[in-house]
Amino acid sequence: MRPASIRILVQFDWPTGGVTRLWDGAGPFIDAAGEVWHGCALGDDLDAIEQAINGEAVTINLTLANVAAPEADLAWLAYSSDEIIGAVVRISIQPCDSADQPIGDREIMFTGRADNIVFDDGVANERPRSTIVLEVVNRFTLRRLTNGGVLSDADQRARSAALNPDAPPDRFAERVPLLEDKTITWPRWR
Repeated sequence: MRPASIRILVQFDWPTGGVTRLWDGAGPFIDAAGEVWHGCALGDDLDAIEQAINGEAVTINLTLANVAAPEADLAWLAYSSDEIIGAVVRISIQPCDSADQPIGDREIMFTGRADNIVFDDGVANERPRSTIVLEVVNRFTLRRLTNGGVLSDADQRARSAALNPDAPPDRFAERVPLLEDKTITWPRWR
């Protein structure tokens, strides 16, 4: 079945053991596995999320607006325990049918780690709401290659296993060793 729409899901695995699941929308959303995702506004961060999904971003700033109290409390607990840095952040997409019901499993598109967090609490219609700005980095942020360095197959497989542990190994660089000492001759045109 071909999906009619997708949902963008953001999951935080806090070092304190809690998990916060948010999606860009209003109200609860239940995925195909039965997990409940709470609505929030991702604001203008959809472009940054798209760049992260496409592998173009090594650092993203997520602004999560109108986060409900239970989800904000988990983030604050991790922050007050001084365990926020290094929390795993996953961005996934969930295919949905024409009735916006999930079909199939969600697909993890980006995995990173929290580098910094800023809280801004407020009240709207007598209900407390939090805005959380989270700076997320992936493995490429800290990676350094020497000038002329080459990404090896082993490095790429390790990187893909860390970024998307449930996905099959990335085979992007598997032919690099075969091309290391190869000479390519261009065709002669007459």
